[in-house]
Amino acid sequence: MSPTSGTRATIIVPTFNERDNVGPLVRGINDVFRETPADSVEIFFVDDSDDGTPEAVRQAGKTSRLPVRLLHREGRTRTGGLSGAVAAALCCTSSDRVVVMDGDLQHPPSLAPQLLNELDDADLVVASRYCGGGGASGLSSTFRRAVSAGSVLLARACFPRRIGRACTDPMTGFFAFRREAVDVQRLRPRGFKILLEILARHELTVREVPFLFGDRLSGHSKASWSNGTAYLRQLMSLRMGRMSRFAVVGAFGALVNLAVMSAFLLLGDSHYLMAALVAAELTIVQNFVLQELWVFADLREGGRSLLARAGASIAYNNVDALLRLPLLFLLVDAASVAPVAAQALTLAAAFLARFVFVSTVVYRASTSLAPAPVTTPTVPTEHLAGTLVNRGVG
Repeated sequence: MSPTSGTRATIIVPTFNERDNVGPLVRGINDVFRETPADSVEIFFVDDSDDGTPEAVRQAGKTSRLPVRLLHREGRTRTGGLSGAVAAALCCTSSDRVVVMDGDLQHPPSLAPQLLNELDDADLVVASRYCGGGGASGLSSTFRRAVSAGSVLLARACFPRRIGRACTDPMTGFFAFRREAVDVQRLRPRGFKILLEILARHELTVREVPFLFGDRLSGHSKASWSNGTAYLRQLMSLRMGRMSRFAVVGAFGALVNLAVMSAFLLLGDSHYLMAALVAAELTIVQNFVLQELWVFADLREGGRSLLARAGASIAYNNVDALLRLPLLFLLVDAASVAPVAAQALTLAAAFLARFVFVSTVVYRASTSLAPAPVTTPTVPTEHLAGTLVNRGVG
């Protein structure tokens, strides 16, 4: 990387319980940038750990030639997983080139300068395990390697143009990009695959560099079934869009609503208005559960409590159901529309208002956790042997 005055590149390292890997990683990054002016590259740790990783960063910073910064997130500020950590770092630095890499030593620091250099001809440079001489042998088992390869194929199939034709490894956590090419405000950092978010939401010129995914020397893999579920939700969110998923839930709820209402009318002598109320109550609960699990799962963290969300959603939908009854009455008794068909019309009419209320009120974020603008804030720092180590914000 050609030197310029001031920090020109930031190496972002999101960490979670990587205490024993911090020192070797900082030394490795210093080694590969030993010919680079110290003020042209900084190392930025964003840490969500409880194992002493922040102190390890401070200790490593004391002997680092390159500036080391630390943002340690605690409690409710730990939003968005690894993706949220990267986004938080981007809000605290204005470097025009950014490298993202894991803190577990499975991403070789020796490749970072090449990723930065390749940005002269691309918006995004990906260290890929699946091109050229790359490999994923560092994954701990054959099963994990199969899951990784399957996840890559699924992502490329869902986005054949932005990902399928451009990137062989959208699941990697090792990549570099030009800051001006990525609009951070467009990202929805919920999960652990920030590169997938960047690729799916931008039109970018992408280059790839093969790399061998190394063995983990210390600590434990963070892969889990919950990570896999989060990935599938992330992929569906990117592919379908929130309103599309809300519409699917609403359509399924409408079918259940109409089926329940029809059953009441066919099997008993219930009045159509009473049948409509019973059907509405059942589908209100059903729709809330599906919205929690599929439509708004990424907004639950950092928002209102489950009880508050359920109360607001159920209250609104009950009011909605009551307000639709006069319309239903007019359609059936005044316009001679069949009761089930009239109910379908009232459900369709209420869709947009329901989506606006649920997305802006039920799942609104806590004010204190609203996304920060992309600026470089003033952060309390301590000086360690000429190195800046942030105590953390938030």
